[in-house]
Amino acid sequence: MTGSSRGIGRAIGRRLAAEGATVVVTARSHQPSPSVRDRVAAVLPGTIDETVTLIEAAGGRAIAVPADLEIAAQREQLINEVIGRTGKVDILVNNAGFADYAMVEQMSPETFERTIDHYLRIPFALTKAVIPHMHKQGGGWIVNIGSVTGLAPVRPYRDYNKTAGDVIYASCKAALHRFTQGVAAELVDSNIAVNCVGPSTAVRTPGAAQLIPDSFPTEPVEYLAETVLAMCHRPAAECTGLVAFSLHYPWTQGLPVRSLDGTSLLPPLAPPDTANPNIRPAGL
Repeated sequence: MTGSSRGIGRAIGRRLAAEGATVVVTARSHQPSPSVRDRVAAVLPGTIDETVTLIEAAGGRAIAVPADLEIAAQREQLINEVIGRTGKVDILVNNAGFADYAMVEQMSPETFERTIDHYLRIPFALTKAVIPHMHKQGGGWIVNIGSVTGLAPVRPYRDYNKTAGDVIYASCKAALHRFTQGVAAELVDSNIAVNCVGPSTAVRTPGAAQLIPDSFPTEPVEYLAETVLAMCHRPAAECTGLVAFSLHYPWTQGLPVRSLDGTSLLPPLAPPDTANPNIRPAGL
């Protein structure tokens, strides 16, 4: 589970652990990590050790393995280290992210490259590294964390699309959606399922909060975590190549959504009328 010191990654890790998974949580270090936007660094709360503590307090099992995935040697070593600690990898969740919005005219080359790193190069590298191990095991599950921004913007264009500066981020998420669908086709006969899950609206995490306008609709993270869990237990022949969204998929599939510790049932939550109409309820 990459990017699991806070936010979406932490939530998914907790939900998987509640169902009995041994979760390996990873981020750049054991310390709170700085988020750099427009060359300005701000330290965000949350560490992988805190995520481990939360999981263990709920009766689960978790292991913290730091890795700076922007460094090629560390991302190449990560899967080997996980195998060494746990013996196998059943599930890979590519969640680690970097979002530094800027209008194309104003975006620095450094931000462009880092965005590509996080949403294409790193998922590619970790997927490539884990596939041989999943072949040996006879199967596995890979889940990429997508985004509704990866879909075509609504016409006539909303003010958000005119000013948000999310074009490069959104373009990389669209590529990650297509990467998911293509790798799913390559691996279906090996019983390795590859799916993508994104918020139907947005999740107001510590890292994303400053990028989300106060008026923009958001959703509880539990619905996304439950949708990820739903992608991690069925054979590839039954469920692979989906790009699903976290309010639409549970709502249309009748999927019960539980709290992150698995102990309570949350009410069904319909997608808002403001959701992107290009979302297909059962997944793309």
